[in-house]
Amino acid sequence: MKRPGQSRSARPARAPIRIWLVDDEPLLLDLAEIALKPDHYALRKFTDPELAYKAFVRARARPHLVVTDYAMGRLNGCDFLARCQHLHPQIKTILLSGTVGPEIVLNASARIDRFLGKPYQPETLAQLVRSVLAGIP
Repeated sequence: MKRPGQSRSARPARAPIRIWLVDDEPLLLDLAEIALKPDHYALRKFTDPELAYKAFVRARARPHLVVTDYAMGRLNGCDFLARCQHLHPQIKTILLSGTVGPEIVLNASARIDRFLGKPYQPETLAQLVRSVLAGIP
């Protein structure tokens, strides 16, 4: 029996999709956050891939998607993603770069779901994220 004020299409609220953003340039992290915020993802930002990996290891609820830059000092984005995939093979990934091209994914140490060159338009990132996340319940 339906309760008063409850519609037929009411479903339990789902937990938001978790996305981690990793880039050593804070301004670009902010740009990515602005691009993705309208879709109500649970976003977490990191400027250091080593710290992001440590958080990944300790996380009770790991992200559904990691969006990372390629060139970030000692640990590049591909190696960071490979470490994450070792612990959570199903994680979705997007690699961003202004220093290498899409051919980097051919011999990458990790599975890269999509590549996006920098600079990019915020809406392009938002559409790419939606595309990668399609099918996640």
